[in-house]
Amino acid sequence: MSTIVTEKEIQQLQLTANTIRQTIIRMLMDAGAGHTAGPLGMADIFTALYFHELKHDPKNPSWSERDRVILSNGHICPVRYAAMYHAGYQIQKEELSTFRKIDSRLEGHPAFHRLPGVETSSGPLGEGLSEACGFAFAAKMDHKPHHIWCLASDGEHAEGMTWEAVMLAAKYKLDNLCVIIDRNYIQIDGFTEDVMPLDLGVSLADKYKAFGWNVLEIGGHDFADILGAFEKAKSAKGKPTCIVARTTPGKGVDFMENNYKWHGVPPNKTQAEEALAQLARIEDALRRE
Repeated sequence: MSTIVTEKEIQQLQLTANTIRQTIIRMLMDAGAGHTAGPLGMADIFTALYFHELKHDPKNPSWSERDRVILSNGHICPVRYAAMYHAGYQIQKEELSTFRKIDSRLEGHPAFHRLPGVETSSGPLGEGLSEACGFAFAAKMDHKPHHIWCLASDGEHAEGMTWEAVMLAAKYKLDNLCVIIDRNYIQIDGFTEDVMPLDLGVSLADKYKAFGWNVLEIGGHDFADILGAFEKAKSAKGKPTCIVARTTPGKGVDFMENNYKWHGVPPNKTQAEEALAQLARIEDALRRE
């Protein structure tokens, strides 16, 4: 799709992202478990994908011509479930409150055999980019035009398998593949640059460039930036694309933002109510613009 969007269209995307954030908070509060910071931080990226960019059909999630979305850091799945729900996938409103419950389709890590529209199961970090390479390679062999979008965390780039996939994608010129890195600088034990520095020596972006990728660096909450990068990724020839998206973990809730302790902790009822109140104020401000 074209990245030429009006201010009104961007405002609608912002409102949708805010709605998705509110849904995430409610899901986590009901579950009493799950990850908070990452899903809130990636709400704008998922909104841009599911409400503007993807070639997909929520009513026919197995459509053969669809783009594929591979979620490597599966623990941020509340944002995917919320985006899919609001985009019209086969998730009922009451089902959202079953997140992480026994027998729920909305598992703590997505399971492709449980929920239509989920392409792969996830769990151990670092596997998603390798899986995405397989999808992209298969599409090339079958002469299919669809695009493969892989969402990955920055922390999982400490995994060796990720860099094997980086090399393979460059070798086979998988220009139908784009990895979007959630560069939020946190992981469950602390800040990435304290746990295992990704910018040591050269930046994460420059590492991908050295491996032969087309690399774009964007603000992960700026829809003009996001949509522009998506279009550049699709038009790149002969190289896979890496989008390093600088995001704020816990985006939209002041006591969660940039606090790694919210990586894997859900809000209690009081915290959720305060978070929802803050997001409601953001929504009101957007509607007044």
